[in-house]
Amino acid sequence: MKLVIAADHAGFALKEDVRGYLAKKGHEVVDLGAYTGSNPDDYPDFAEKVGDAIKQGVAPRGILICGSGVGVCVAANKIPGIRAGMCHDTYSSHQGVEHDDMNVIVLGARIIASALAYECVDAFIGAKFIANEERFARRFKKVLAIEARYMCGEGSTNPKA
Repeated sequence: MKLVIAADHAGFALKEDVRGYLAKKGHEVVDLGAYTGSNPDDYPDFAEKVGDAIKQGVAPRGILICGSGVGVCVAANKIPGIRAGMCHDTYSSHQGVEHDDMNVIVLGARIIASALAYECVDAFIGAKFIANEERFARRFKKVLAIEARYMCGEGSTNPKA
């Protein structure tokens, strides 16, 4: 499978481990940065790179990594069409795809080690959306309807912004 991957400085080492693991398994992995783990950078930039790459058809799915996973997950889910889920177990990693058509797996480098990250990514890659089951299709349509209502450039939902 072709995948895009990115991480901020806090997720750099785990990104390198996961990228190498996937390449050894024969997957094509497009690395969108960070390219060093020493420079502080901003996680939203990497979430946007992965989201844009998926929307442009570079790859159907992506992997995002930061320290906790929370920041890149929040940022990625602001992009219409991106369904990112933070997964630190194999069940969520495949269930998110099967039930919710998740297209980005998010990992927290300070939460899980490489061995578990490999298992989560394998589960994510091996899963397929169960579109022919009515309850999943019905729920997915509702998610898309919510996205259509709220992701139309109406401005920030944060009253402090």
